[in-house]
Amino acid sequence: MTDALGRPRSVLVLGGGSEIALATVRLLVDRGAREVTLLGRHPEAMLGAAEPLRAAGAEVSVARFDAADPDDSVRAIGEAFRAHGDFDVVLLAFGVLGDQARYEEDPELAAHDTAVNVAGTVASGLAVARALRAQGHGVLVVLSSVAGQRPRRSNFVYGAAKAAVDAFACGLDEALRGSGARVMTVRPGFVHTRMTAGLPAAPFSQSAEQVAVAIVAGLDAGVSIVWAPPALRWLFLVLRHLPQAVFRRLRG
Repeated sequence: MTDALGRPRSVLVLGGGSEIALATVRLLVDRGAREVTLLGRHPEAMLGAAEPLRAAGAEVSVARFDAADPDDSVRAIGEAFRAHGDFDVVLLAFGVLGDQARYEEDPELAAHDTAVNVAGTVASGLAVARALRAQGHGVLVVLSSVAGQRPRRSNFVYGAAKAAVDAFACGLDEALRGSGARVMTVRPGFVHTRMTAGLPAAPFSQSAEQVAVAIVAGLDAGVSIVWAPPALRWLFLVLRHLPQAVFRRLRG
């Protein structure tokens, strides 16, 4: 349960290798979170990330979770809740950026990665929602992307997947209304991480740590949607309504 100030005490991360998720968890631990569970495809790779959290006073457990396998992901989520009890915050932070040109040459790869991004989110999100509804509290934080607001030519497969993720997260928030649990959808712009290394930075780019600050602020405020940075909300209000001929001239 949350502490006397309403701050999370227990955190579950789906996609425990995510730099944004780990930066968020570090902030939550600094604010009093004491139980952290990291789930990901490569548990051994997450052990290094667990040590600083333990040094900061948190109990950290690590286990395998594969978003590409719905049965495995639902099983892992169920086991985490059974083993650790209630979670105040669940971060859904897995995803595949991929390469648009390669997708156009390899449709099967495009389908696989889209399944991870969309079907993996649906299976995991519903499994978490069921657990949060049963415990009567908690926030599921879904990392979406502004790429889903109006997909560009340069990454429309990924953008289409994130559009689906965003719609699912917003719908799931409505489904949880009245249960005591909720969903917070996070829409970052370009974030400097390993996943984007080598790509040209877009305007309003941020670090994982800056996005983490926005996520924690959103949790404190109890909002349903977080734009990171906030200026992107107004930018995409314009971009979504530009004529296609104009939008096509923009970079990417």
